[in-house]
Amino acid sequence: MKEVILTPEGYKKLQEEIELLSTTRRLEIAERIKVAREFGDIAENAEYDAAKNDQAHLEARIAVLEERLKNARVVTKKEIKSGEVSVGTTVRLKDMTSNKTVEYHIVGSAEANPAEMKLSNESPVGKAIMGRKKGEVVEVTVPRGTTKFKIMEIKAA
Repeated sequence: MKEVILTPEGYKKLQEEIELLSTTRRLEIAERIKVAREFGDIAENAEYDAAKNDQAHLEARIAVLEERLKNARVVTKKEIKSGEVSVGTTVRLKDMTSNKTVEYHIVGSAEANPAEMKLSNESPVGKAIMGRKKGEVVEVTVPRGTTKFKIMEIKAA
């Protein structure tokens, strides 16, 4: 598995999710299995099958998250170069076509979440702006064509 780049917040969030799934969720599913067994014959027991299925999904999710954590590299404040786009910075970009401004927090792919304005360093826009400085204009090929963005501001997280 490749190295997973995480911000300190992303690492903490990953640990918290593993903790929640390994404790609370495991107990909830174990209780559901126990209750479903009490219904009698498990060969024709939909509740039992559903609970066992959920248990399998939960264990698979925990395994994936633990593997991600094992391969994680947390970006330190020292690695973030002042005035340069990198994982851990917040960047304000201006779309040169629409004149709209958008602000993204640059994160590793494991933390990317467009709804939270967390942009992956491996996304087309993320790749194009990595290592760039304030004032630079970058051209990005996106699904709807080519767009130019001007880097308006870079802040260390």
